[in-house]
Amino acid sequence: MTEKNCYILGIESSCDDTAAAVINNGVVLSNVVATQQIHEEYGGVVPELASRAHQQNIVPVVHQALRKANIDKKQLSAIAFTRGPGLMGSLLVGTSFSKSLAMGLGIPLIDVNHMQAHILAHFIKVEEQNTPNFPFLALTISGGHTQIVKVTDYFDMEIIGQTIDDAVGEAFDKSAKILGLPYPGGPLIDKYAQQGDPKKFKFTKPKVQPMDFSFSGLKTAVLYFVEKEVDKNADFISENIEDICASLQFTIVDYLMDKLKNAVKHTGITEIAIGGGVSANSGIRNALKEAETKYGWTTHIPKFEYCTDNAAMIAIVGELKYKQQRFAKNDVLAQARMKL
Repeated sequence: MTEKNCYILGIESSCDDTAAAVINNGVVLSNVVATQQIHEEYGGVVPELASRAHQQNIVPVVHQALRKANIDKKQLSAIAFTRGPGLMGSLLVGTSFSKSLAMGLGIPLIDVNHMQAHILAHFIKVEEQNTPNFPFLALTISGGHTQIVKVTDYFDMEIIGQTIDDAVGEAFDKSAKILGLPYPGGPLIDKYAQQGDPKKFKFTKPKVQPMDFSFSGLKTAVLYFVEKEVDKNADFISENIEDICASLQFTIVDYLMDKLKNAVKHTGITEIAIGGGVSANSGIRNALKEAETKYGWTTHIPKFEYCTDNAAMIAIVGELKYKQQRFAKNDVLAQARMKL
């Protein structure tokens, strides 16, 4: 089959978003995401509820992705799906559906590592956006992961720095919860931060190895700081929400940039790409743009829709693997924990 007629269906179900996308020669023809609202009242993702919602959503989401791409399922060249890492119940829904569909259509099945997909999302063809040149450093920042990855080729990746405890997205969301903000709180901290003074309150950056991260102490520092100030003034949070968020975001972004600078110094690589849900944060985006001028880096920032969990990133990895004939067997199993 020629590349021109190569249609890859990507399916993503690692957490609480059911997503499907169709890609053709690097161009996204459709990218459909069904977000589960039910978790908001619990203040976090409930795995059992997530897997049930995936079962309800997956058929209509795939149907819509094919319809928007204006192709029939019989035109598909392969099915790419998220094998892991993620919530096992959620992964099982996507894995089982993908295996069945691939078998029914008699086409190849391609398993995708979710974290690789966040990095390789940069190779989706987007107008006025250049793809990274190898080798490059990828900062993957999400609710479940914080890593600096040296990327030598599409499937040659090495983690050179990572969190020793919590992920950066968790630090944002749990700090937001302390401030009484609804889940997911990370985007709300970003929103308030844009109106506040980033130097108003000082939070200490955790000290670990030069390219590693730690966020558990920062969450505790925020908790103690808020409790102390609320004891003195019951309205402290509401009166200072913008400045608290701006100061917290400034600390986190500055910490991420410190680690990136250490990684650049260690590797000599000045080509930087970010990925994962937290890469939608305006603070980290602005800091990376400034770094281009300040340090001479070349930075790659994905479109918002390719930051959070989506199936287009699964489909592009599927296409890259399809070209190399890297197919999965039909007895492939989902993996909640999966190395890069």
